[in-house]
Amino acid sequence: MSSPYPRPSYDRTDTMTHIEDPDKNAVHATSNQADNFEDPSTSSSPKHAPPEVIGDNDNSIRQDAVDHVDNSTKGWFAYFKTRNFWIILCLGQMLSLCDTGTNIFSEYLADEGTSIPAFQNMLNYILLMFVYGTWTLYKYGIKGWAQMVYKDGWRYLIYAFMDVQGNYFTVLAYRYTTILSAQLINFWAIVLVVTISFIFLKVRYRPTQVAGILICVGGMGILLASDHITGSNGGDISRGDQLKGDLFALAGATFYGLTNIAEEYLVSKRPLYEVVGQIGFWGTIISGAQTGIFDRPAWRSATWNGPVAGYFVGYTLILSLFYSTAPIMFRMASAAFFNISLLTGNFWGVVTGIQLFHLHIHWMYPIAFVCIIGGLVVYFVGRKALGDARKPWLGKNQEEGVSGVGTARRKAERGDVNALV
Repeated sequence: MSSPYPRPSYDRTDTMTHIEDPDKNAVHATSNQADNFEDPSTSSSPKHAPPEVIGDNDNSIRQDAVDHVDNSTKGWFAYFKTRNFWIILCLGQMLSLCDTGTNIFSEYLADEGTSIPAFQNMLNYILLMFVYGTWTLYKYGIKGWAQMVYKDGWRYLIYAFMDVQGNYFTVLAYRYTTILSAQLINFWAIVLVVTISFIFLKVRYRPTQVAGILICVGGMGILLASDHITGSNGGDISRGDQLKGDLFALAGATFYGLTNIAEEYLVSKRPLYEVVGQIGFWGTIISGAQTGIFDRPAWRSATWNGPVAGYFVGYTLILSLFYSTAPIMFRMASAAFFNISLLTGNFWGVVTGIQLFHLHIHWMYPIAFVCIIGGLVVYFVGRKALGDARKPWLGKNQEEGVSGVGTARRKAERGDVNALV
């Protein structure tokens, strides 16, 4: 398959020199090593990045490199002996805290009488487009970026559409249904991720992974039961049309699940800055259109003052941090682990709400939190050193994937299971 994109300007030399990039899909070598390179016209790599390197030079993957790194530690607890487990465990809780932060700012905005969900999320997409889209333009050049959009833009358009709708329908659901009902329906995202990953991405879950997911779900059940007992989740009080709200929650959970799977697939094959930049680009267009169509009444009734502007800024910065770090989680772990990591969000919400909203921690909360963290640990029992970073759809030696931050291929190239960049 021939390359539809011109080579980036930094690669337009007669004699290629070695340039390393943390999220580049290849490395260069001097011209007398040309025989070690895969022909760009037949490479299976992203065509708008430098071609994949397969050969015996120091920076390419040997055919047994991934197996060698994956087997570098032994035993049922092999994965826990690496830094990767502790990184993704902490990263998952950081993402959960980010999720909690966006909910807090949304609550502050609602208290001020300002609820404009599409516009609220559009600010995040604009920031992502400005940061990552600009870097993509620098990497590819205007012509290369335009041809990338022409060739792959439809994929990113679908991905961004699902992401925008997931955010929109979830916010909409809370206007009508009970919080308890919406939270229970959100479990559907986990079921969807596991099912689609199994069928289409050929992911095979070990019994310990299934057990870990079920333990996490059980911990979330304890959290919901505690909220229901104390009435902090609204109990059985519906805000409006219960059925409509439940359907919105189901749609939101479905879009979220599909988005997670799409993102895990895309960031495993494409540079991180390209993927995030494209979701920012297309997300800005889609959410901007929805703002103009659906949010006009909310604009007229909204309160505009200094605190509201501050809440919008806080929401945007935290959500952008979430979108910037989530791809690393998808590379180092999986969409399934990502979703169960976020189940601690209710716990962090109450912890932060002690000072902000004068909430009280029910005695069941610490039990639920420990249960969820225990499930995250059980999930990786019996896994090898690379864990979920080794993606089955990228080939046995990960030769069809990008060599970037957190990928199994990058670890194999470095010969170090703990390598990140």
